Amino acid sequence: MNDWHSALFSAAADGEPAVLVTIASVQGSSPREPGAKMVVTAHAQIGTVGGGHLEMRACDIARDMLAAPPTSVAAIRRIERFSLGPSLGQCCGGVVFLAFERIRENDRAALDCIDACWRNREDITRLVALDATWPPVVVDGAGFPRMGAIPRIVPRPDHLDACHLIKDAEGGRWLVDPLLVRRPLLVLFGAGHVGAATIRALADLPCDVIWVDERENMFPESVPPNVKIEVTDTPAAVVDDVPAATSYLVMTHSHALDQLLAEAILRRVDAGWFGLIGSKTKRMQFEHRLLERGIARMRLSNMVCPVGIPGIGGKSPAVIAASVCAQLLQVWETEERTRMQSVPDSPSVP
Repeated sequence: MNDWHSALFSAAADGEPAVLVTIASVQGSSPREPGAKMVVTAHAQIGTVGGGHLEMRACDIARDMLAAPPTSVAAIRRIERFSLGPSLGQCCGGVVFLAFERIRENDRAALDCIDACWRNREDITRLVALDATWPPVVVDGAGFPRMGAIPRIVPRPDHLDACHLIKDAEGGRWLVDPLLVRRPLLVLFGAGHVGAATIRALADLPCDVIWVDERENMFPESVPPNVKIEVTDTPAAVVDDVPAATSYLVMTHSHALDQLLAEAILRRVDAGWFGLIGSKTKRMQFEHRLLERGIARMRLSNMVCPVGIPGIGGKSPAVIAASVCAQLLQVWETEERTRMQSVPDSPSVP
């Protein structure tokens, strides 16, 4: 989520002008979702809005904006409509609206505000005038300004969960751009070969990971930015210290510890997905032991063992990691689709 933000900070530090490109709205099928972003400078592109001809045209427009003197609205803010099928020859066939923002020195305050809110794990939303050069407004999860003031002509967005466009009382278009902290949280128990391979596979995925083991010497010197190491002699205590709906993946060096963790996770009724590395035989043994420990048979269905995508039988750490990460993505995307079904549809703004 933060690649575009880091890229803008880096460009600002180097004194290099940049344009932030955001998918503002989608009609029909598109290669990326509303809110997807990329940063374009005169010589670089960070992130993606879907690739192909659409991305090439977006880069051309962004660099045209950078080449023009910042004295007009068109050189600072733009919204462009792209028909993917007829005009760009992309097979998605939908319509994509891209918002373009030339990042100026006075936009640095908004970047600092975003950074501070994210560090505090606060959901925020940017409101960006696309037909004017006003600085962006940053509001909190309840819609109250954290930076700047919402002009009276701008209606309160009907929801702050998905990127969309609105119009103000004078017909001006505004980008409503939620920047949500909400990312799946995974607790991974075990710093062995498979655990380490799984951490590497998760490095660029949209999730946060707490990596737990009692053996400090098993952890590498550096880990991906989305990973936090937890060295503890009481790993089962971590189960209860994380928020509801957290996912758990157990792959330690000890079957006894695996069983202890499985019991702790299954006793937590608000736990999210739970995967346990092992064979069908291990599952049968654990089911018998957990039933003896008072775990309800119905709860045992929440234990996924063996883990991974069915049909992938490779035993190497890298193969297991790839299969498990694909399974986690399926789980997390299903959860997100379910959540989004309760969010009102974005209004269509031409």
